Amino acid sequence: MKCSQCGYEFDRTKDEGWVASISGSIMGDEYIETYYYCEKCGKYTQDNYRDRFLGDTDIFPRGPYTQEEVEASIELIKKCPEPWNKKCRCDAHIEYFGGSLD
Repeated sequence: MKCSQCGYEFDRTKDEGWVASISGSIMGDEYIETYYYCEKCGKYTQDNYRDRFLGDTDIFPRGPYTQEEVEASIELIKKCPEPWNKKCRCDAHIEYFGGSLD
């Protein structure tokens, strides 16, 4: 994963830059959205992973974002006791995915 602002490559083996991640299932597709913070340039990148039930997997970055732009999403993710669980239906998951979960 690279920073969408400066291109710095995060070391995933060390969870470098990783801030928060959440997984959800919508119409059989698994969505995983992960936020990274780049110490080099001070911007956030969102890594989007979509594992389609019928079709190919898509992986694409979004950003760069400022802290103000992602702060609410990151805080919402941190409220979930199991953000990695795509079947979790806590209030944070429901709000984050806009009530669209399976």
